[in-house]
Amino acid sequence: MWHSLSSIALVYIYIYILSDNLHQHYHLNVVPSSFPEPSVNRPMAISTVGDAVNPNRKLEERLLEWRLFYPVLIRWSLKIAMWLIFVGSVIMIFLYASPPMEGNFFDIFYATDTSFYGLVGSFLVMFGAPVLILALLAVIYTMAFPREYHKTKKSKFLRFHLSTFPAFVNGPLGVVSAAELIGILVFAIYVVWAAYGYTIQNHRYVSKFPHPAKEKRLLMLEYSGYRLGTIGMFFLTFLFIPISRGSILLRIIDVPFEYAIRYHRWLGNATMTIFTMHSFCYILSWGLRGQLPHKLLRWNKHDVSYFPGLVCLVIGLLMWLTSLYPIRRRKFELFYYTHQLYAVFIFFFALHVGDFLFSASAGSIFLFMLDRFLMFCQSQTSVHIISVTSLPCGAVELVLSKPENLHYNALSFIFLRVREISQLQWHPFSVSSSPLDGRNHLSVLIKGLGQWTSNLRDNILNAPEKIEERMQFQPLTTSVEGPYGHQSPYYLKYENLILIAGGIGITPFLAILSDILHRIKEKKPCQPKHILIVWAVKRSQELSLLSMVDAENICPSFSDNLHLEIQAFITQETGPQLEDGNLQLTMHHPKLHDSNGKCISSLVATGNNIWSGVYVILPTVGFITLLTLLKAFYIKPYNITTWWFQGLLFFICMVTSVVVFGGVVVFLWRRWERKFSGYEKSMDGIDKSVQSQSKAPKSEIKTCQTTLLSSIAKKYGCRPNIQEIFKSVSNHWGNVDVGVIVCGPQSLNSSVAAECRSRNVWGQSNQPLFHFNSHSFEL
Repeated sequence: MWHSLSSIALVYIYIYILSDNLHQHYHLNVVPSSFPEPSVNRPMAISTVGDAVNPNRKLEERLLEWRLFYPVLIRWSLKIAMWLIFVGSVIMIFLYASPPMEGNFFDIFYATDTSFYGLVGSFLVMFGAPVLILALLAVIYTMAFPREYHKTKKSKFLRFHLSTFPAFVNGPLGVVSAAELIGILVFAIYVVWAAYGYTIQNHRYVSKFPHPAKEKRLLMLEYSGYRLGTIGMFFLTFLFIPISRGSILLRIIDVPFEYAIRYHRWLGNATMTIFTMHSFCYILSWGLRGQLPHKLLRWNKHDVSYFPGLVCLVIGLLMWLTSLYPIRRRKFELFYYTHQLYAVFIFFFALHVGDFLFSASAGSIFLFMLDRFLMFCQSQTSVHIISVTSLPCGAVELVLSKPENLHYNALSFIFLRVREISQLQWHPFSVSSSPLDGRNHLSVLIKGLGQWTSNLRDNILNAPEKIEERMQFQPLTTSVEGPYGHQSPYYLKYENLILIAGGIGITPFLAILSDILHRIKEKKPCQPKHILIVWAVKRSQELSLLSMVDAENICPSFSDNLHLEIQAFITQETGPQLEDGNLQLTMHHPKLHDSNGKCISSLVATGNNIWSGVYVILPTVGFITLLTLLKAFYIKPYNITTWWFQGLLFFICMVTSVVVFGGVVVFLWRRWERKFSGYEKSMDGIDKSVQSQSKAPKSEIKTCQTTLLSSIAKKYGCRPNIQEIFKSVSNHWGNVDVGVIVCGPQSLNSSVAAECRSRNVWGQSNQPLFHFNSHSFEL
């Protein structure tokens, strides 16, 4: 294991040096001027004369070809290696439940029991280490090949993608794509296969004992509980990967956190169902034997400890029940607070199963710990609120300061905490600005829909009055986690876009529209040529949200390159209101920030690929080192054999490596930011901006009439007819790829997904192919 990690670290350094040179000299596959252009359509005689004059010409051309070929070779080598490791680990999990392979696995366990690492080494290598190795390879890949959007050649054929094709729409899981359905089927097949294989193995064990039939049935029940615990242990391996917000594994496959959170919910329900059945089998067997109270409180030395398992069960059931949709919807704070018990669950799980069984799930848990520690460090920074804009619909726009090197795209979102409202609550908000709007700020739109958002809006809007009346006013202390989201702006690869929003769901589409307008103006790679925005709102005042995108100032001639159509459906009004066309925005410039406030910390995956990679590699190597030292100088010399105590030591090694080695990286990362990344320059620019705003009036009112607001096609007293809209698009756009993005309630997602599926399956050959994407976020 140590040699493997050292080799990966050396490959990481080598590829970094190589990729740095390649990006400098061959960025975007442009041949540098220092190399002569290869002869194309040149007469042979002239080429021969040129070669005679410059005998090194062929050598230089060959060198150029090889240098251009190396990135492709390395890219595909890393991809193939990651796929082989992932598929191999899945096959290993399937084989572990196979009856013919049972003896082989036990031979491996018995052979490694006397080795230096013992059973911990074998379980960690077979089940826990593949996740860590995948993360390390993903670090190397993202560092060597940072994902940027490049204009690609338009395909002559429609491109079908499993991830954007809705397979199920109205089921209990919501909208499920074809790719997600394949993953669900793999898990279902594994459960059936494991139940079959483990049942055969259990029957073989029980049949060897000369016990009465009743005793054999009780033994069969306990063995079934043990096997269910094994299945749950493997489920636990996958449970913590989606919940890591900045996980390198999610970045490498471009799965944003709002998608991954759904997978976490599905896996959480399946895991707790398995663990509950696992516990029930033991409890039923002990109850029939009359040993239930004694067994539940027992701490075994050379077997699993039952009392920590009981604590795990109680905590798991509490988190599971409070996360069910009716409770999560009505009692969100109860769900949020009880879910923070995950740390206690992991701790007692390590005590329950011991070190070698815990090591099977340790890889994903370790990456989750890394993610949470980094998010904790990022969230300790107080963030400036540069300005606030109040809209007639009751929404407010917050503009937050950020450093120049913090990257995000138009579909990103952040978690925001305001300590004056709650010390513990974090709420997600979609970013409403484009990264091209400004280098030192990003903005979010907040509408008072719940108690927390209403309190935040009232606190902000009442601040100028309190300041003018010389009342006591406590400046807001905001903290930010993120930004998170898609690794690449996928909306730029579609020439035709349909953006469907409900209410405040228009926020990410404002960022998309602003980003596209900036790219058109700056002549950057940008595919969209036709955009249809379908927006359902309750009242016409909500249309003022469109004023956040001043299209005329961003790109005055955007209509020459972009056909934009906006259809607004005002559901609770029967006709135009008197204030239509004369929308007013109230601009506030109070001192809403702490004097010691700072930018959003760039300690996230989008900040710096090199430091993000070091943050994963160094704690991983540190964890293996601590585990080795613990084995060499404590466990073996003192003959520590108690399972639960070894599990405790294993858990302490994980936490220590995250805090100590991860803390060192975070400290150096921040020092490097302040010295080399232009952080101080960003802060100077923001301070000047704040100072200039502080000299402005406390508030000002201006009438906003933009091209976007004046060009809306409004329909009153009705909801959008998705079927008619898609029919009209199909007739006008023809045989093209259409990207469909939805941001709104679940009913809107379902209706749009159903229409996309129907059109793709039953539509005519000369109609578009619709690619469904959802941007609805819900914890």
